[in-house]
Parts: sequence; C-alpha cells; structure tokens
Amino acid sequence: MRYSLKLVRIWIRNSIELVCCTFIRGVVYIDAFESQHASNSMKIVLLVNLLVSLFIGLWSSAAHAQQKKELDHDIIYDESRIPSYVLPELLITSVGEEVTTEEQWQAIRRPQILSLFSTLVYGKTPAPASPVETTYEVMRINSQFMGGKATRKDIRIRFENEQGVAEMIILVFIPNQVEEPAPAFMIHSFDETTSSRFDAHPTEEGRLKNNWPLGELFDRGYAFVAVHQTDLVGHNEVSFEEGIHPLFFKPGQSFPNADEWGVLSAVAWGGMRALDYLEEEPLVDHHRVALMGHSKMGKAALWTAAQDERFALVISAQSGCAGAALWRRRSGETLEKMVTRFPYWLSRNAWKFVDQEDDLPVDQHMLLALIAPRPLYVASGSEDGWADPYGEYLSAYHASEVYRLLGKKGLTSETLPPLNEALVESDVGYHIKDGGHSVEMYDWLRFMDFADYHFKR
Repeated sequence: MRYSLKLVRIWIRNSIELVCCTFIRGVVYIDAFESQHASNSMKIVLLVNLLVSLFIGLWSSAAHAQQKKELDHDIIYDESRIPSYVLPELLITSVGEEVTTEEQWQAIRRPQILSLFSTLVYGKTPAPASPVETTYEVMRINSQFMGGKATRKDIRIRFENEQGVAEMIILVFIPNQVEEPAPAFMIHSFDETTSSRFDAHPTEEGRLKNNWPLGELFDRGYAFVAVHQTDLVGHNEVSFEEGIHPLFFKPGQSFPNADEWGVLSAVAWGGMRALDYLEEEPLVDHHRVALMGHSKMGKAALWTAAQDERFALVISAQSGCAGAALWRRRSGETLEKMVTRFPYWLSRNAWKFVDQEDDLPVDQHMLLALIAPRPLYVASGSEDGWADPYGEYLSAYHASEVYRLLGKKGLTSETLPPLNEALVESDVGYHIKDGGHSVEMYDWLRFMDFADYHFKR
C-alpha cells in the first residue's frame, strides 16, 4: 500500500507535465475549431484526437515512473505478498555453537561467514598465476582545483605480471586548508575518472560537473577519492579476456571458475588497491577512509569493506539486491532478475540459488555484520521499490546483533524510521529519504554528518 501511494505521487508529477503539453496542443486545436474552413467532421476528429492523446498519456505516465525492468509481472512490491522466511543465525557457528564473545566472532564466526560469501555469492579472488607488481604514477597535479579549495591528483596504478598488464586511474582530491592528514571519502564511481565529469562545475559553486558537492566535503576537511568501476573489469563482463582477470588465470584458463570472482569482486579488488595507494599518500589519513557506493556500486562497497577491514566506515546507498536488501524477502529485484540481466556480477555458484534463496546459508544481514565493529550507514529511497527499502533496513537491524555483541550501538526497532529522519548518532546509521533511486544533497549531507560523528569526536 505504501509503495502504491508513492507510485501515485510519481504519476501525478509526470501527469502535470503531460497536461501542460496537451494544453498547448489544445490551443492549436481551438484555433482550428474557430477556422472558417474547418468542417464539422474535421472538428470532431480534432476533438477525439485531443481527448485520446490525453487519456493514453495519463494512463502510461505511471509506467514511465519506473524503469521497464521494474514492471515485470512477477515483481513483489506489496508487503503483504512477501513470503515467510527464516534468516540464518548470525551468532551460531557452522557446528552449532553459540557465539557469545568478541574473540569467538573474530576468530571463528566471522571467517566462516566471509568464506561463504566468497565461494557462494561474490566469488573469491584467486592467487595470481605469477606475482603481480604494482606501480604508481602521478599523471597530473592541479593545486588550484575548485578555485583553490583543493589539490587534485590523477594517479595511474599499474598491475603487471607474466600474464599481462592492467591499469586503473584514480582521482585524489585533498583540501588545501588542512594541516594534518585528512580523513577521506572514497567512492566506487560510475563516472570515468578520465572524463570531464570530475571537473569543477562552471556555474554551480562547490560542485563537480556530475553534481557531487565536493566543496562541502572540502569545507568539512575531507579528502575525496574516486575509483572507476570499469577500469579493471567490464560493467557486465562476459569474456574476461581483458582487464584484471587474465593476470590471475592459471595456465590454460580463460574464464573464472564457478567459485571465483565476478564483476563485483573485481571492482572490490580495485577499491582495495586504491586504499593501498592512500597508505603512500602523506596528506590523506588512510586510517579514516569512508567507503561509499550507490546502487551497483553500493553492493561493491559493502563487499569491499567486508573483505578489507582497513576501511574505517562504510556507506551503502540504495544497494538493494546483493547489497543491503535481504535475499529471502524476494521483494523488488531478486537473484533471478539479477543473474538474468547481469549474469557475471556475482560468481557462477550464485546461480544455483535462483528461486532457492532459502537454501543459501547466508543472507545480506550477515554481509553487513562483517563490517562490525566499524561504522555502517545504509540509505534507502521511499520510491525505490526495486531496491526493497524495508529489506535494506531490516538487514541493518538484524546485523545490529553483532554490533551489540562488540559493544557498539545498533538499530533497536524493526520499524522503519520516518521519512527524512536520519539515524546518525549510532554505529549502524540509516535513513529513508522521500525520493527515488538517486543520491541527492540530502543523502550527501547525512553521509557527511555520520562521518563527522565517528571521525571527528
């Protein structure tokens, strides 16, 4: 019901624009009506044409409020249709022992869960066929970026071994006013780091051309790092003959094994290598790096930080299926929908659980729990049913069980907080904004508030 009301609101917004256009067309038709040369039959045709176009437009505008993939007939959006499910136990080991101490979590249960996600969901990163040599090259430095607010560095990271070469280009922006190493936001980015999207906006002060508010980050004392998603692997790679994978293939191998890394794991590996570089960057505090991602990149951010505990804080924005949302709810996008459209985002082992999510020995609350005790923030959109906002919240809520075990503050209620009321002063933060599948200024400000709360106290 809640989602239906949101859809009606989108329909109304789209319909206003349609009515305005139809009004203009109507003015033209009225001119034709008043023409001395218009016959009665012509007037009837014009009137019918106007009314039909208005009706069809209003009827179809609701469909345009969603992407086509979201209109599949078998998608569940109604909470009353969610199947009953039982989540896997977070604090029970694979041999049935209860986890009651931090030592048990770190030494036993956490490695078990991480291994299950590696082999059954995202795919593990194999050992390379021969040692990989990594080199860094500063390609360009602009010390007067955004009117002198920051210094921009374009960094080429090169990986090479006997099997081949792969490269990624990351961007590092460091505020000029800081006197000590700055904490940083790192983002898994859809935008290419070699594009003009990362230039300062010519008219919007403090923003990039892609509209990100870097000026606000700089004013708060944060550095910013961008890592492009397709530098090392294609968006939906189907051959794996280029990029990073060939450097890891064994002799005679040309495709990842069923339990080996898919696209999201390769993106995660690139994020970890960007953090390796930050350990060499004297003006960035690599101990205070917040990793962020939206949508597909939100999935990647969670998996990156789950594997690499050097990331101090993690932000997942509307990551949905294979991100923060629970598999077993089957709400919005499902595993079947994902592997149909993007078969190699996950490992091939994940395909075995299509329509069999209850057989998975893990669910996504366990992925979020792997972030503990580090701060975790999950953001949803009220009109983003494809990403299952309530499933994202429940995942964070259930992961809070581990945060409490480790002496941290988690979510305490299964009820969604009100729209636009962020839970910031917690080790597990959350908000659901009034809006769709995008990162807006409201989101950015809450992410910064959450980082301020944990990095600056």
